Amino acid sequence: MSVDFKISKSIFLQISDNICNQILEGTLKSGERVPSIRDLAADFEVNSNTVLRAYTILSDVGVIENKRGIGFFVTEDAKQNILERNKAEFFKTDLPEFINKIQLLKLNKADLKDLSDIVESLN
Repeated sequence: MSVDFKISKSIFLQISDNICNQILEGTLKSGERVPSIRDLAADFEVNSNTVLRAYTILSDVGVIENKRGIGFFVTEDAKQNILERNKAEFFKTDLPEFINKIQLLKLNKADLKDLSDIVESLN
């Protein structure tokens, strides 16, 4: 595991994204314990408060829950919560940027045919 100190995204958000990606990929499953704050801070070579901030965000959006004295665990509906949050972010931020780029580059249907084929193969 690593974080990229050079990119503009905050480290605690990168850690949060990393945990979410592990859940989406099935590496972390519902009901499983996530690494302790200290362990994850050591893995990422960051301050424990940075990991605590990431865990607080994940807890606030229903991805993990704190079981006092035991640790943090993946919630039952974590995967669904992540998907809903990521889809909303995609439609709010990523898609408008993508559409703007298409317009700036003056791409037409022929230019986008390969993209259409890729999207169709996903279904």
